[in-house]
Amino acid sequence: MLCEAAPLAGGGFVVFRSAPVNRSSYLFTSESVSEGHPDKVADRISDTVVDTFLTADPEARVACETLVTTNRIILAGEVRAGKPGGDKSANKAFTKEIIHSLEARVRAAVKDIGYEQKGFHWQKAKYACYLHGQSAHIAQGVDASDKKDEGAGDQGIMFGYASTETPEFMPATLQYSHNILRRLAELRHSGELHELEPDAKSQVTLEYDADGRPVRVVSIVVSHQHKKKIDGKTPTSKRVLDLIKPHVLAVFPDGLVDRKTQWLVNPTGRFEIGGPDGDAGVTGRKIIVDTYGGAAPHGGGAFSGKDPTKVDRSAAYACRYLAKNVVAAGLADRCTIQIAYAIGVARPVSFHVDMHGTGKVDPALLEKVLPDLINGATPRAIREHLGLNRPIYARTAAYGHFGRQPDNEGGFSWERTDLVPELKKLA
Repeated sequence: MLCEAAPLAGGGFVVFRSAPVNRSSYLFTSESVSEGHPDKVADRISDTVVDTFLTADPEARVACETLVTTNRIILAGEVRAGKPGGDKSANKAFTKEIIHSLEARVRAAVKDIGYEQKGFHWQKAKYACYLHGQSAHIAQGVDASDKKDEGAGDQGIMFGYASTETPEFMPATLQYSHNILRRLAELRHSGELHELEPDAKSQVTLEYDADGRPVRVVSIVVSHQHKKKIDGKTPTSKRVLDLIKPHVLAVFPDGLVDRKTQWLVNPTGRFEIGGPDGDAGVTGRKIIVDTYGGAAPHGGGAFSGKDPTKVDRSAAYACRYLAKNVVAAGLADRCTIQIAYAIGVARPVSFHVDMHGTGKVDPALLEKVLPDLINGATPRAIREHLGLNRPIYARTAAYGHFGRQPDNEGGFSWERTDLVPELKKLA
């Protein structure tokens, strides 16, 4: 929108606004990080803890933070297993038994990522666990009873988003960034790209037309950890580029990458020291990578390390589920949903739908209908509708929590589009 300012006689300015200006094109960028990035190692470990507890007790409570650094793995947080109101000594013993089983599972997770380096080795890293019991004051607000439904585990705001940019209903810049690193990780694990090590980052800049459609790739940035030698030679940016370029090109639709696309691969040169040995990693520091790559708002709460009574996680999944179904039903090209809770209170305190001017129905109607489709959007209703009390979280720790395929074990259930037939009736 163009604005003109005219001075006033008594001082100050008056601003005149003219008609909106439609841009013919614009650039947008998102990044991703690999499973071997230090923060993602921490996320994977924290979600391994969540899965371990939910395997033993589907109603377990977990809030686990992980720190990884040079040959160190440190866990801290609050946990609870066993029947609420049951025998305290039995519940305590049950919880302690689960905690004692964690070290082997944590080391297996690090091994699965691929860390067998001098500075960070799945078998040799020192392990310390400081998990302890959940606060009784938090539990009393969250636990259901004869007089109240299960309350939210904390106050906060959560967002969900979907768009028609990609078949996954995700922002294209983020989806391509994820796809680059996921493909390179698959080739590293298979041995085809044995020169690569686990730590990596990617970044994609796209040019969009006036209708918000991606028309070309402006730049591709990849920084990938590597071994000491590539084909017996000292690694350089050019050698890493030649190694990965064909595989990176394969993740983009034909014609989107052109001769003008800028390639920046390992632009600092060598990237041999990486992972937790190069930078410390902490749970929950890649929340934009985990969600929408900056294309949509974020409420600020991380996902990994939290059981599904924590609405930071479960309500964000529910918002994505609803937004994706709205777009998949053809009711909008873009949809953002916000939900808000108070700690200990079951019902959301607000529910907001924004279709960014692309909607084909009244957003006020969706604000009424959508929560009802998941039984009021209470924490319990969300968990039951999406089947979240299952060990399905370690798989979410890398390459995004959204834009993934629902699996047979219940993972990524929030990516289903089973509400589409009901929503199409509103058109």
